[in-house]
Amino acid sequence: MNEVADRLDDATRRLVAATQEGLPLCARPYEALAARLGATQESVLERLAQMIDNGSIRRIAAVPNHYALGFRANGMSVWDVADEAATACGREIGELPFVSHCYLRPRHLPEWPYNLFAMVHARCREQVEAQVERIAEILGPRSRGHDVLYSKRILKKTGMRLGREI
Repeated sequence: MNEVADRLDDATRRLVAATQEGLPLCARPYEALAARLGATQESVLERLAQMIDNGSIRRIAAVPNHYALGFRANGMSVWDVADEAATACGREIGELPFVSHCYLRPRHLPEWPYNLFAMVHARCREQVEAQVERIAEILGPRSRGHDVLYSKRILKKTGMRLGREI
């Protein structure tokens, strides 16, 4: 078993194993999950809340397949904003409905001046460009420059997986 799994008690290991492929697709997923584990819905919800509180997991969220939904133009917009303004700018941009994720990264000067990243998805590149222009308007003079990096291929995205021996 791996190091992470070694730190988990049996009930938590079973919960992680039961959810690492996703929650059941039904009207009451936590109830179905509890029944599968031989537990109560309340105990499942409590354990998940504890795992969020202690940092074992960051969040519980839907992960849509944007390609299957018709969003085939994907652009990672990268921004050069003053470090002291980056967190506030990131919060603003991260709230936009067309930004799927937004985060800060260190610069690698002189080749890479960008420290704020915001992923946008659209049906075509023209829509991506319009969304990036909207971000530029919001940032105004706080942005000293930006670029857009387009996806060339689809990478399979998965979270951490514990061994099947759980």
